[in-house]
Amino acid sequence: MNMQSPTLPAGETAPDRAKRATRADFQKQDDKAMLRAVRDLTQGLGEARPGVYWPDMLVSTAIGYAAIATAILTGSVWIALIAGLAGSLALYRSLMFIHELTHIHRDALPGFRTGWNLLVGIPLLTPSFMYEGVHTIHHKRTQYGTAEDPEYLPLALMKPWSLPLFVIVALLAPVALLVRFAVLVPLGALIPAVRSLTWQRFSSLSINPDFRRKAPSGDLARRVLWQETGASIWAITLLVSTYWLGWRPLLIALAIVSFTALLNQLRTLVAHLWENEGEPMTVTAQFLDSVNVPPPGVAAEIWAPVGLRYHALHHLMPSMPYHDLPEAHRRLAKELGSGSTYEGANHSGVMTLVWRIAKSTMVTRS
Repeated sequence: MNMQSPTLPAGETAPDRAKRATRADFQKQDDKAMLRAVRDLTQGLGEARPGVYWPDMLVSTAIGYAAIATAILTGSVWIALIAGLAGSLALYRSLMFIHELTHIHRDALPGFRTGWNLLVGIPLLTPSFMYEGVHTIHHKRTQYGTAEDPEYLPLALMKPWSLPLFVIVALLAPVALLVRFAVLVPLGALIPAVRSLTWQRFSSLSINPDFRRKAPSGDLARRVLWQETGASIWAITLLVSTYWLGWRPLLIALAIVSFTALLNQLRTLVAHLWENEGEPMTVTAQFLDSVNVPPPGVAAEIWAPVGLRYHALHHLMPSMPYHDLPEAHRRLAKELGSGSTYEGANHSGVMTLVWRIAKSTMVTRS
């Protein structure tokens, strides 16, 4: 008699069940052969190339700001909408370089961190300190998927209403950041308790509501000082500008950046399968709980830019520059082949992943 596990969503395909079984198999023990292949087959890759990073970031940023200016200045609603969409996508790509900044060696791209913060991080009120020192916790072998992970929630095991709420709340992020830097930072300079609360609760790009950030130290503390000061001055300037320019320019810019935040939250929703309930996981289990959306589809380059379509592979090689991930994936897929553990992290597209997680939330659990 064919029996289906009560924890599996109805209608789940056989390959999906196989992937679940594989994750269970590697919950306590790694696929050492795959990990050796990852090490051996990616030799010669891994050097961050300034000739890729700088043009990509600069062109994306220029398009984004030009599109915002067009949306603000045009008298046509349709032109404003088209420009707003283009600006949101371009700035989304620019913003995703914050992920690269957390992993590349500090000497790999001279000036890139400072340049990115001046051109993107501070103007969009998302300086790199909000991710540096936070995202690395997500990659720690003993903390991934546990209560200590700032970037993990068992979304696939939560209630169905939690998914749309998780995505839609991102629309409020730009306003929340504006309040953080324009109001809470100046208050924190006067009131230590406000400063402490702001740092612990509102200084990291995290999704775990129980995460509390520890005080910065060393080089990070120095970067926090100038980045936070710059972002605070810029946020106050934006609010003061409404006295001369009115609210229209700021509201249009906030709307465009809100859509960018929405895109990023949707990408976050499908970056993992979110099926771990807090248990420590092996590297292989973490890999299989993460998601690759490899070619031939091109849409993933839009909603998961700067190498994030290879998110599972990134969890095997966190320091691999984004421009080398496609070649690393090609080598591994070719060598390890169909039916391998490596293939278990490859998925076809965003809607398939959203539907998979949504179905999982509809399962009744004791």
